[in-house]
Amino acid sequence: MIEPAISQTAEFDDRPTPSRRRPIPLYTRVLIGALCGTALGLFFGRAPYLGPVGNEHLGLIGLGVITLLKALAIPLIFFAILDAFLRMSLPLRQGTRLLAICLVNVSVAMTIGLVIMNVWNPGTAWHGHLDQLLATDPRAAGTGSGSGGTQPGEAIEYLASYIPNTMLRPFTTNNIIGVVLLAVIAGAALRQLRTSRPRPMIEGTVVIVERVYYWLVRILGWIIEIVPFAVFGVLAQVVGKAGAGVFSLLWIFLVTILAGLAIHALFYYPTVAWLIGNKAPGTYIGKGADAIMTALSCNSSLATVPVTLRCLERMQVSPESSRLAACVGTNLNNDGITLYEAMAALFLAQALGFDLALVNQLLIIAASIVAGVGAAGIPEAGLVVLPLVLSAAGLPDQIITAAIPLIMTVDWILARVRSGVNVMSDMLVAILLDAAEQRRRSSGP
Repeated sequence: MIEPAISQTAEFDDRPTPSRRRPIPLYTRVLIGALCGTALGLFFGRAPYLGPVGNEHLGLIGLGVITLLKALAIPLIFFAILDAFLRMSLPLRQGTRLLAICLVNVSVAMTIGLVIMNVWNPGTAWHGHLDQLLATDPRAAGTGSGSGGTQPGEAIEYLASYIPNTMLRPFTTNNIIGVVLLAVIAGAALRQLRTSRPRPMIEGTVVIVERVYYWLVRILGWIIEIVPFAVFGVLAQVVGKAGAGVFSLLWIFLVTILAGLAIHALFYYPTVAWLIGNKAPGTYIGKGADAIMTALSCNSSLATVPVTLRCLERMQVSPESSRLAACVGTNLNNDGITLYEAMAALFLAQALGFDLALVNQLLIIAASIVAGVGAAGIPEAGLVVLPLVLSAAGLPDQIITAAIPLIMTVDWILARVRSGVNVMSDMLVAILLDAAEQRRRSSGP
């Protein structure tokens, strides 16, 4: 019932690229680009140095790369969901239980993120500096759907506006919620037709979906290869205008996201594994340390799956529950990515001075959740879906395009932590599935 091919179901945050030569890791190239861009910005400032070309023009490189990512993100997520529907198979009882556990986990993650962002308000530290950092006027760019508050009476109408009224509209407006809804409906229908009425036309459609998704992922890989140049260009522009003091503000963003991820992974996961899964914190973290450290070092939950399965075996979790959580459930166990997307969006909204009502914040959370599910299997998932979540927060496109390369200078740290959190989520889900199955057997006839 469960497909054994891990590479078809596992979630990537940074998928290793097969190569005969050992390539320079992406994070190393990003750091090199950041250092070179910073040096160029400090040395030349705003002065041109290649005829009329200066650091301001280099910033256009970074803006172009992010524009390409935004253009590719929507079709990628759509075909990723279709592909997942066609490949995965889950028994009804186990699938329902898996969905319920993942929903509870991500709900707790979102609650932690909301509490941190609303009690601490860390984004206000950037308030008044964002226009200086990004060389634009946030207010002049438009406030979008996330600016201002939404009255409680308007909540249903506001959320209903994200339901697509035409098939193509979500794709042209970067409506991530609408795209995921369409993908789920289309995927379920195609799967049903393939199961009940296997015909050459249906199989041909399945092949087309697989081929399109394959090529979209390959194109994404090519775009990711030029991400270090985007960081180089944007930092040359930003540092040339604002100076090296820009990095002091990035630490606030880094600490904020790390705080949310750490609370969820180091307090919630061990507590639930102990109280519900009967695995003491020393067992859960101690025997799972190999998988956690592997995810932190290689930044890939795909590469960590074999280690995760070995760690779960040491915890005496059944192989069935382990494979279900680590190989199939990993499409849903994206707490690290989801929490990061939501907190980053709220942080930038606070930096712009947006007074977000609860319904607006819940919309950001909903966009983060569906983006996390839709991004399963996509290399550099956190980077790809972030522009879409920021759009759901109502941030102007000008701000989104300029802010992401700046955030990427610290994202290589966050990406590794996200992978570690996702692996810890896989292990917790396996423990809870196994505990539920044991209780069912003990109480059965």
